[in-house]
Amino acid sequence: MAVTAAAAALAAGPSPQRRAGLGPWFAVTPMLGWLALFVIVPTLMLLVISFCERDGLGRIVYSFTFENYTRAFDWKWLKILGISVWYAFLTTAICLVLGYPVAYFIGRSSERVRGLLIMLVMIPFWTSFLIRTYAWISILSQDGLLNALLMTLQITSAPIGFMYTPFAVILGLVYNFLPFMILPIYTSVEKLDGSLIEAAYDLGARPARVFSKVVLPLTQPGMAAGILLVFVPAIAMFAITNLMGGGANPTIGEVIQNQFTKARNQPFGAALGVLLLAIFILSLWLSSKFRRSEQE
Repeated sequence: MAVTAAAAALAAGPSPQRRAGLGPWFAVTPMLGWLALFVIVPTLMLLVISFCERDGLGRIVYSFTFENYTRAFDWKWLKILGISVWYAFLTTAICLVLGYPVAYFIGRSSERVRGLLIMLVMIPFWTSFLIRTYAWISILSQDGLLNALLMTLQITSAPIGFMYTPFAVILGLVYNFLPFMILPIYTSVEKLDGSLIEAAYDLGARPARVFSKVVLPLTQPGMAAGILLVFVPAIAMFAITNLMGGGANPTIGEVIQNQFTKARNQPFGAALGVLLLAIFILSLWLSSKFRRSEQE
């Protein structure tokens, strides 16, 4: 009987595929609602306002114009955008150079030590980044700890002006974004197959070649994620650059904030925000294209 039933089932052909119910849709509804409310709607509002004008009182006039984008491509604003991209590039490069060895060391440590080291990396997130920034301000100020130490050691006879310089801005950005570089790279290093490294050594490869031909390619996904997590927000960061840079070399984030607050020119600020969003999208596209080319 069992054989007859099996033969009948085979003769009848494959059973119709069961359709998914509404359960998965209900599961993703909160996420879709969150994206629509906090991502899609604000982005559309920003895009609409960027094509508007303002009246003499700073109120938005909903009339279509390209004037804001024409003004955004003025050399003055392009120079500020270039400074922002340069700061973000330096921050990303320094975070990568400093963060990769740390992430590799954590990823190759024992599980007991690994948990302790990850906790040490996460400690800065326990406090607000503004508190951490103000801590660096107190360290780098004229009468701060660093100048006091240098003068005590007689390295310098007068206080050095560390604050309100590009050095202070880069230092603040690197300190606040370094964990965002370490954690993705650590995730890739943790997944490394140790047998591949041992096989490379057994075949006579030297440490430098093992790193460049085995370790580095296998950890590229973590590096790409870390670069995006640092580069993208570093361009638009205005709190750190304003507090530690003093407005001497304003960044695009500071300009956008000033347009929405002090200047009360929301359409122009929105146009700059849309251009910044376009840079973010371009960065994501280039990153995904680079990863696909590496996989091929």
